[in-house]
Amino acid sequence: MKQIILITDGCSNVGISPVIAAAHAKAEGIVVNVIGLIDTTVLGEHGIEEVNEIAEAGGGMSRLVTVDQLSQTVQMMTRKTVVQTIQKAVGKELQHLFGDSRLESLPPDKRSQVVQVMDDLSETTELDIVLLIDASASMKSKLQAVKESIYDLQLSIQARAGMSRLAVFHFPASISGQEEVQMDLDWTADLANLNRLFYKLNMKGTTPTGPALLKVIRFITDTGAVDDIYSKKGAAAERPVPEGALKVKDGMLSDYVV
Repeated sequence: MKQIILITDGCSNVGISPVIAAAHAKAEGIVVNVIGLIDTTVLGEHGIEEVNEIAEAGGGMSRLVTVDQLSQTVQMMTRKTVVQTIQKAVGKELQHLFGDSRLESLPPDKRSQVVQVMDDLSETTELDIVLLIDASASMKSKLQAVKESIYDLQLSIQARAGMSRLAVFHFPASISGQEEVQMDLDWTADLANLNRLFYKLNMKGTTPTGPALLKVIRFITDTGAVDDIYSKKGAAAERPVPEGALKVKDGMLSDYVV
């Protein structure tokens, strides 16, 4: 399961529309969630509209939050995206089996079994998350809150039973004139790696949100599914997948509802 969480406080002003880029992500099976980060000023009407449109095109959620709400919102979006994706898969399965996608259509005993399967899948499904951070000049005062939210998110996904990994990018790139987006953190499950975030960041005025999204989509699709990150060195990376952990697969409900 793959998702991008875009954190921004302004409107894109360079390159392809981020709405088009988000639609491309959705076509690739990647959900795009968007957080519009505000402080004492208002994120203009156009900025709010863009935040909502990017999320809608990317099949995700949008929220407008202050810096003190950021960490909680990032974690909420991550969890809710997983749950909603599983609910859609379950609905399709129920439709296929019974001609009705509603969980309420099942007998009570079968319904409780399916709910348990959904809860298990929420915790055990493999998860890739890329945080894409707007590093335009107006974000400078908010960067510490962003770093804290990333640390909290990593703690949260480490607590999951399923294999999870996180990558972080910011845009525009620090190296002038070469790239729209720069990687701050490659796929990792190690909290120690977060110390390298935003090293020597050179914040600028341009906001190439669309091109940055396209580069991140390419990164996700090129690196493929979750690797066996627990084979790497380090105590945190050696945690085995719990016995009996469930994975999403075709016909995942047939043993429970027939």
